[in-house]
Amino acid sequence: MEQARKPHILLLGFGYVAGHLAARLRERGWRITATGRDAETLTHIETTGGRAFLFDAGNPLPKKAWDGISHVLSSIPPDDAGDPALRWLSDDLAARARQLQWVGYLSTVGVYGDHAGAWVDEETPCRPVSGRGQRRRAAEQAWLALHAAHGLPVHIFRLPGIYGPGRNPLIKARQGVRKALVVKEGQVFSRIHVEDLASALIASMNRPYPGRIYNVVDDEPAPPHEVALFAHELLGLEPPPLKPFEEVEMSEMARSFYGESKRVSNARLKRELGWQPQFPTYREGLRALLAADPALRQRG
Repeated sequence: MEQARKPHILLLGFGYVAGHLAARLRERGWRITATGRDAETLTHIETTGGRAFLFDAGNPLPKKAWDGISHVLSSIPPDDAGDPALRWLSDDLAARARQLQWVGYLSTVGVYGDHAGAWVDEETPCRPVSGRGQRRRAAEQAWLALHAAHGLPVHIFRLPGIYGPGRNPLIKARQGVRKALVVKEGQVFSRIHVEDLASALIASMNRPYPGRIYNVVDDEPAPPHEVALFAHELLGLEPPPLKPFEEVEMSEMARSFYGESKRVSNARLKRELGWQPQFPTYREGLRALLAADPALRQRG
């Protein structure tokens, strides 16, 4: 009986964010079920204490995967045909609308499009310009349609660039992968430390508001070259030269990231859920990552 009363989350997709969230939830006594598309991911889920299920177009989620599930989080990205999770699970989700206490979908701040560096919040009209942003906006609307039609307790989380252990500008600086730091006049991006993202998701689980959309970002949007310069400074490394955006050769995908500039507000998240970031800017985040990782402090 005690086991049955424990909250139990189904993580659709087990990437960087889901893995960090699962670790936080396990510490709180939650049960974890997660899906993956390959044997390596399934093994990782099981070795960290979760139930694992293969889930893709050729492998539908078995009914037993839903046993005891109280919460669901999808981090599966949309494809050209829409959201794969909804394509395969809409009926299952609708049938369990009353059973589920909370459902989350991880989207992107890219749905806002370009605002020339101006502030945006959840009430700002979405005008995605990239294909990625357009697909994410369509996926958001599909999830919210399930909420409207069946009462599924859906929450949308719009995410910026995510950094944290194993994935951050300090690693890139130490590896020397950048030949130049791109500078584009007026360009700013928002970002979030993965631990602050996990704490925001947990705050929402603790205070559900079905149908709500939240921006999960830190307090200070900043130009990417400033973040990179700070990472080099922390490591005591000479940074690559600054180079104007117009003079840099890059892929179309990389160039598309510079096609949007906006400052994303987290005021709703703070006001409604009482959330406060442990790392309010990239400076606190990078200092903490450096302190926690001796390998980064060693000169190559």
